[in-house]
Amino acid sequence: MSKREDILSATLDLITEEGLQSVTFSKIFKRANVGSSTFYNYYKNKEELVSELFENARTHMGESVMIGYDPSQTVYERLKGILKSTADYALNYPKELSFIENYCQSPYISEEVRNRLDPSAIEIFSIIEQGQKQPVSIVDLHGTTHRHLAQSASNLSLFTSYRETWDR
Repeated sequence: MSKREDILSATLDLITEEGLQSVTFSKIFKRANVGSSTFYNYYKNKEELVSELFENARTHMGESVMIGYDPSQTVYERLKGILKSTADYALNYPKELSFIENYCQSPYISEEVRNRLDPSAIEIFSIIEQGQKQPVSIVDLHGTTHRHLAQSASNLSLFTSYRETWDR
């Protein structure tokens, strides 16, 4: 792992354990086993570090959600696959998911990074739009109702970050 990756990993661990406000530079330096000059070689300040960490986590989540995605499948099968991949991501990367959920509206995250749509989000919105145009219900996930699915989806950070863009 590179020093930059060590810094990012240490920061994610510390934020998960203590919360962003409690994370100091000295804690990051100690956990990452780097000196201040190494840190400042990569980052100007804490905001830049947290913003990069957020962008990396969200990109990783987007890539994970799209694993095995087949655009030739039905809307139902695509949605089912993405929901399964999202659940797998949540189980395998709980620190990243918690960080994304808790800090997507943080002032530490730059506006540019916060509002950037990744390809997985664009595809998810496309699936939703296609499903809305179909005359038959797109969701019949073992008796799950539309209301329950909507509540679950609204709790996923994937949709939280993009809600404003979707409403436009």
